Parts: sequence; structure tokens; C-alpha cells
Amino acid sequence: MKLRCYSLGITNQSNLVTFTSLNLQEQSKPAHDEFSLDNIELVGGGWFGDYLRAVFKAFRDSGYHTRGMDIALWSEVPIGSGLSSSASLEVSLAQLVSLCLGLMLTKKELAEMAYRAEHDIMGIPCGRLDQYASSYGGVMKLETRPPFNVEQLPRHELIFLIADSGEHRRITSVHPIRQDEINKALKILMDEIKVPERLAAKLGYHYHGPRWEDINEEEIKPFLASLPRTLADRILFTIKMNRSTVYALEIIRGATLKVKPPPEIPRVVETHPHGTLAVLGAVMNYQHQLLRDLYDVSTPRLEELRGRLVESGALGAKISGAGLGGAIIGLVRDFTSAYKIRQACEKSGFSQTWVSTPDDGARMETVPNHSRVDRSMAS
Repeated sequence: MKLRCYSLGITNQSNLVTFTSLNLQEQSKPAHDEFSLDNIELVGGGWFGDYLRAVFKAFRDSGYHTRGMDIALWSEVPIGSGLSSSASLEVSLAQLVSLCLGLMLTKKELAEMAYRAEHDIMGIPCGRLDQYASSYGGVMKLETRPPFNVEQLPRHELIFLIADSGEHRRITSVHPIRQDEINKALKILMDEIKVPERLAAKLGYHYHGPRWEDINEEEIKPFLASLPRTLADRILFTIKMNRSTVYALEIIRGATLKVKPPPEIPRVVETHPHGTLAVLGAVMNYQHQLLRDLYDVSTPRLEELRGRLVESGALGAKISGAGLGGAIIGLVRDFTSAYKIRQACEKSGFSQTWVSTPDDGARMETVPNHSRVDRSMAS
């Protein structure tokens, strides 16, 4: 989406890094951080400056000789809405450091640096998708196993309406719990139920280990009956979500609409006036049902907001991010439809909405002098 995070900075002659958040400054909250590169330690307790500290530590741990810098940051991405606010900040800062030090890191290197900062150094149990999406931009597929290959996909003139529910939760209150549930389910399947060797070879003990794309729902379903209902739901969710995503990728790549969808997704005839968009909308609606019914990350507020999008004309709408709050993202036919849906959301009390198309990832940017801040380094 076209909400961006802007970082502006220059190197200085000291070994100190100073950092000011213009967003927090505008809200009259603590907005300044300063630390020495000789001893980079996290403050903890949700301190905003820890993201910057972690990015610099990631550079240091990777063997780069960083220098003191004075940095200002302004972000358009709302915090806690499931729209990658932390990843966009990390990638923006990593791009700034890379450019100022003449490192010219690739998009993949920027994404990995940002991921190490959040996951390894800050200890937040995130995946890589947000960092890669912020770095690469556009429409992409990320392989979640090493070497984490990226496939850039056609954009198809996609238009989205994003609406914030107003409910905000940290990823740490959702993501690790669901990961642990999947891990528990896998352990029971492997050690207690002892699934057949052929199926066991596709599973494993950790959520990111199974070859989910090779697991047929019918071959595992008999064994899920022996799991607690919640754990069985988590396994079914992962298989169904993966299968529907693979189907959506085929459509985005240009496969004919005659390609048979998974049985749970409504068949969209090839003569549908909105063609590819209608198919992708049907996938989004189906995946929202999975997130709601098998992953338990929806709330009454999110359901109310999603209902407003669909009733007002969205082709499809689903939870964005970890869920239990945050935003709903809807796929729309055109800009006229988007603004109609936006008005409907605002009339229902959902005032934070955005209309967006896929945008580029991290880049150096120059803006007119009349802008509220000279954002010459942006991502």
C-alpha cells in the first residue's frame, strides 16, 4: 500500500546515534532517543527507540562498521493495525543506514537485516513476510524456507480499501500463541498418535517445518479427530490457507479462470464481469472465514467492519496482520467503488480508512520543498 515510512539522516563526527520520531513529537510523547555505538543495549518496556537500536545492532553483528548519525523519522503507517508498521520502520532505517554508509544493500539484504533486528535482537516472534514486503513492495510471493526466494508478480491494477477497526494488539499477544498451538498439535501427531511414516515425513515438530503444500487434507483428517478441537483447527487452518493461497497465486500469474479452485471456494465463471478480481475477492472472503473459524483471530468489531466493506461493494475482505484487532483489507472494483465503501465505513464510525494500490518498496526519494519534512531518504 502507499502509506510510507520516511527516514532522514546524516552521519556525524561522534560515535552517537540520535533519533527523533516526528509522530511521537506531534503527540507530545517522548520522542527522542540517543545511544552509543560502543554499547548498543535495548531499553525494553516498549521503548520506541529499541527498533532503531536493534537495526544498528543488526548491522554491527553482521560485521558492518557503522558511524554516528542524526536521524528523524515520520511514518504514515498506523501502529498496531496489522499493516507492517514495525517492518516499514526497520526497512526504512536499514535503507537509510545502507545509503549513508555507501553499502548499497540489496532488497533481500535489507529485508534480512530488518528481520534480524525485530526477530533475533528484539525477540519478537514475527515471520519474514512484513520485512520482505516492505523492502520489495508490489505484489510478491515469499518462499518461507531458506534461501527465502522472492517472486515478483503482476499487479493487475489492484485497488484496496483498508479500514482500521480501532482495536490494536501487539503481535506478541497473538502470533506466538498460535505458533505454540501448531507445535503442540505436531508433537501429538508425531509422538502420541504416530501418524504413518509417509505423512510423518511431511510434518515435523515445528510450525515452519512441515511441507504444508504436499499434505492432502484427506490423508491427515482421520488423525486430527484424536487431537483437541482447537489444535485440530490450527492444523486444518494452515493446510486450507496454504492451498487457497497457491490457487490465488496461479490466478495472479495469469492462469485461466477455468483452473479448478479448492472445493470450499465458490467457482467464479470465466464470463464474470470482474474476472480475476472476482476470483481473488472470493479467495479473500474464504481466507477470512478460515481466520475467523479455525484460527480464532477475529472479534465482533472486526466482523462489523468487514460486514460493512462487503455490504458496500467490496469483492472480498479479510483481516490484515495477526488479527484480534487491527485492519480489514478489502479488494474493490475501481476507485469509485472504493470511495463509496470508504464513506460507508466512516458513517459507521470507522474513520481511519485508506484507498491504495500496490506501491514500490524501499527507495531513496526526493519530495517538494513545501512538504512537512524534507524526506530525502524514504522507504
